[in-house]
Amino acid sequence: MNHYAGIDVSLEYASVCVIDATGKIVREGKVLSEPEALLAWFGALGVSLTRIGLEAGPLSQWLYAGLRQADLAVELLETRHVRNAFKIMPVKTDRKDAHGIAELMRLGWFRPVHCKSIEAQETRALLTARKLLQKMLHETEMSLRGLLRNFGLKVGKVSPLQFEARIRDLVEGHPSLQAIAASLLEARATLRREFAALQKRLHTIARNDTRARLLMSTPGVGTLVALTYASAIDDPGRFKSSKTVGAHFGLTPSRHQSGETDRSGRISRIGDASVRASLYEAAHIILTKPLKGVTALKSWAMRIAKRAGMKKAKVALARKLAVILHRMLANGTTFANKTA
Repeated sequence: MNHYAGIDVSLEYASVCVIDATGKIVREGKVLSEPEALLAWFGALGVSLTRIGLEAGPLSQWLYAGLRQADLAVELLETRHVRNAFKIMPVKTDRKDAHGIAELMRLGWFRPVHCKSIEAQETRALLTARKLLQKMLHETEMSLRGLLRNFGLKVGKVSPLQFEARIRDLVEGHPSLQAIAASLLEARATLRREFAALQKRLHTIARNDTRARLLMSTPGVGTLVALTYASAIDDPGRFKSSKTVGAHFGLTPSRHQSGETDRSGRISRIGDASVRASLYEAAHIILTKPLKGVTALKSWAMRIAKRAGMKKAKVALARKLAVILHRMLANGTTFANKTA
């Protein structure tokens, strides 16, 4: 008889449930959220598992890799689908979630999620850390401006290199403000230094990454866009068609059809938000900057802009870029200035 397992992961412990082909619970338990502990628990069952379900989350890729190495048939499940499937449950507990995931495995009502390679995960971690430092740097500067404004001291428009000197000039003769400004400027200097270090590291990775260099042959696609997109795609072969990539990253319109009603809405915005943002940024650059080599692509988008507005044109161009960049990765070819 076939057996199916569901794992609901939390930081310390994971709830595990095993059911048979009829849906009867064979065994339940709580196990440490460690690959070794889960393998030992499954090994003590005495039955082979047809499929194991694991909801995608912060620890899931690590646990997934450990179970895969042991040749267990484990699947990562899309969080959105699992959440929607469990909405009918009046009581939500970790135990019930594990049972629900096991039932999804038994019935086949799930969509598997790609588990990214270690290299892709490391690149994403670097990009996330860079974004965090950039946000903290911006917030520190804005806090300084706000604090001084309360005393009638206006920083005004100033370049990043002149920012510190401007602040020190403004607080001259104010002992309390000087102490506050000195602390925040020291924090800012540290953030700028570490941000520059991560930026340099990302540029180095892009220069040594064949796929990133390939993507950067596209005008408007720089280091950050290339690394963000390449790490999100990871394996181009997991998409049967390049046309599905736009929908994967939430760049296609949502649709509601019921009876006589059939309407299209805004883009779905499902999937990786950082990829959508980077593709939109690349589209913005193509449409607003005098770049060479994108005449056909830009003309195509401008026709949409005349009909539907610039914002929708940028979204459409971002979607087309998602398709083009995937095809470049799949074929190993550089950018060609043409549109379908």
